[in-house]
Amino acid sequence: MLRKTIATIAITISLLASVRGLASAAAVDGGGPDVGQAAPDFKLPYATQEETKYNPQEGMSLSQYRGKTVVLAFYPADWSSGCTTEVCTFRDTFKDLGELGAVILGISGDYVFSHHEWATHHNLKFPLLSDHDHAVAKTYGSFDPKWGYNKRTVYVVDGSGIVRFRNLDFKHGNKADYDALRDAISKAKMKHE
Repeated sequence: MLRKTIATIAITISLLASVRGLASAAAVDGGGPDVGQAAPDFKLPYATQEETKYNPQEGMSLSQYRGKTVVLAFYPADWSSGCTTEVCTFRDTFKDLGELGAVILGISGDYVFSHHEWATHHNLKFPLLSDHDHAVAKTYGSFDPKWGYNKRTVYVVDGSGIVRFRNLDFKHGNKADYDALRDAISKAKMKHE
């Protein structure tokens, strides 16, 4: 009787672990918050041209930008050609996006020291957040487990913390993707006002 009970418990635990693993895989493989849902908050170390904050207590959070439209731009890695194109396009349109009331937060798994050098080299005017263990990317459906880094994913979060746009396959060289992002920022601003 005791063996059957132990076997039943072991099977139940194994099944629960499998279900939990499937739920985690679903979130990683394309989940993340959908349009109309609350954007999960986070706090990450970050760097700008001017400073490096590697202590998690000094990190940057999504919630600190309540009242503003935030663009979460997940990208694979500093110094790669596609990511350089992406952040430099954001840099070149930063003033325009700022006039729409948007704040850009770049997020990758690179360390803050790389972020600082990359931001300085390319004169980036927005912070780059370090999600080294990819916990935030996984929450937002941006982590690619096959390659071990973030996919190029973009979210627009309005001033109330609600996702108003997401593109889980953002193309760094596609003008239509940037146009859709700009349109989403405008709409998010209007919804929040």
